[in-house]
Amino acid sequence: MDHFSKPRYMGQDAVAAEQQRFMVRVYNWMGSGLALTGGMSWYVSTNETILNLLVTQPMLFFGLLIAEIGLVFYLAARVMSMSASQAMGVFFLYAGLNGVTLAPLFLLYTTASLTSTFLVTAGMFGAMSFYGYTTKKDLTSWGSFLFMGLIGIILASIVNMFMNSSALYWIITYAGILIFVGLTAYDTQKIKEMNILGNEGTEEDTKEAIRGALKLYLDFINLFLMMLRVMGTRR
Repeated sequence: MDHFSKPRYMGQDAVAAEQQRFMVRVYNWMGSGLALTGGMSWYVSTNETILNLLVTQPMLFFGLLIAEIGLVFYLAARVMSMSASQAMGVFFLYAGLNGVTLAPLFLLYTTASLTSTFLVTAGMFGAMSFYGYTTKKDLTSWGSFLFMGLIGIILASIVNMFMNSSALYWIITYAGILIFVGLTAYDTQKIKEMNILGNEGTEEDTKEAIRGALKLYLDFINLFLMMLRVMGTRR
């Protein structure tokens, strides 16, 4: 059965209801990942020993970042070939590790600005995800444009590590916000469409939900980091 087709015995209302339940599972996994990230980040920020190690040992910090990148690529590529329990474990390991590497943000920004930025990000994310879920417009055409934009800001960020241009920094920031806002709507629509109808409650269904949650989790985290550049109040 094609991922985007519905079984003949399912009416439109049944299809819509199953897609809605699937997206609730996706959001639940994503929310659990964000909660773990936030909890780990707060814990590390209050533990002077761990925090000092992250700040004073750059090799450790970059080692954790590399491990993080490896985990996210591994999960994205292999999630459907893992067992559901393995997929859960890798997803939560990644989310926890991400919380550790984000902990130094508590040294750079005030807690109040981190909180307000999180709330604004949540509002923007929610609005765009709702749009992506409900719109009848096919957002496929956004995909190549957003991907090209994402590659562009990654390359520009690498270049700006050497140039240290304030103007380029802000161009990257505002372009990044637009790109991740767009990706939130695009990914939501594609996740909704990729749901294999009729396999609700199976291991495959759980792995599909985790795969979708990972995409939206990454959109949220990156949007938050871009918004923090604009809204964050430095200590």
